[in-house]
Amino acid sequence: MARIAQWTLDVQDLDTMAAFWSQALHYRVDRGDDAGAKLWPPDDADPGVLTVWLQRVDAPTPGKVRGHPDLRPDDGDVEAEVARLLALGARHADVGQSPDDPFVVLADPEGNEFCVLRREPRR
Repeated sequence: MARIAQWTLDVQDLDTMAAFWSQALHYRVDRGDDAGAKLWPPDDADPGVLTVWLQRVDAPTPGKVRGHPDLRPDDGDVEAEVARLLALGARHADVGQSPDDPFVVLADPEGNEFCVLRREPRR
């Protein structure tokens, strides 16, 4: 059996993306000597919580990225979380979703899409 341990994202502007994702997730940033950054969850997080690796690249990844993270606000207040993420630099993204879908689609400062879920994904 395997479990997902880390989400890796190719980024061009490491400083901007580390600032955005660390604030979005409340993670701390550990800048490496290899032009990347590891984002660590809070010390009191569950042991199975994913880490994030921001991998610096020189050019955008061509085409649509087939995977993306789905975020779920701890307090369940999706609208407040979307507003907070927009204030950090996210923007709304249109992928053909309807207002009734159980998620809000956003994009980070480099255009990488992610969702904020309106309910737990396991239900």
